[in-house]
Amino acid sequence: MTLDPQNSQAVVLLSGGLDSTTVLALARQQGYRCHCLSFAYGQRQAVELDRARENARRYQAEAHLVLNVDLDRIGGSALTGPWPVPKDVPVGRGEPPRAAAEIPITYVPGRNTIFLAYAAAWAEVLGAWDLFIGVNATDYSGYPDCRPEFLLAFENLANLATRAGVSGAGRFTVHAPLLRMSKGEIVRTGQRLGVDFASTHSCYDPDPQGRACGHCDACQLRLLGFAEAGLADPAPYQPGGRPA
Repeated sequence: MTLDPQNSQAVVLLSGGLDSTTVLALARQQGYRCHCLSFAYGQRQAVELDRARENARRYQAEAHLVLNVDLDRIGGSALTGPWPVPKDVPVGRGEPPRAAAEIPITYVPGRNTIFLAYAAAWAEVLGAWDLFIGVNATDYSGYPDCRPEFLLAFENLANLATRAGVSGAGRFTVHAPLLRMSKGEIVRTGQRLGVDFASTHSCYDPDPQGRACGHCDACQLRLLGFAEAGLADPAPYQPGGRPA
């Protein structure tokens, strides 16, 4: 991919998880100067923000914003409260994307729509027309805001609802390079790019030390991906959380 050196900026949504960190590594490999955007939204897995900060530094982000969005005050998700809700996080369901017959209670209402809206706002100020997000449609666990239809709709919205889009100053593109990959393919891609998997966090229900539970949907998907890739996951797990 050949980039215009005068306009190679991108805004990357960075949660601190395996997927978003791999996306950041991909964007950097493609030559983008990355502005990383993370959110403290009242999530129980707030340790992921520490991982996001680590990886923003590791990949020499131009800037890293962590914005406060109080989605926990809205509620509606096991990830945002009320606290504590450990039994609300689905565990032990087998392979989550196949086992989820309906949208799981770890869905956070409006999350990706809100996050992408902030990303587009910052990108317009920067003059950066490329937005990167680590959603995945193959293993998306039932979340409606991880589907390709949603991404296309948001891209159209961004170009209709901004001064840049209306004036022709720039046209936004939403990049989701992991969209069609299996979890194993994502892990292999991250390995190829030198992602430090130990510095990523995926668990919905970590302990106070930030160690993964090994049993929630996110952990099961992650462990399945490492197994498919033939690799061991170096992230810290609670006792009994990592398969032998």
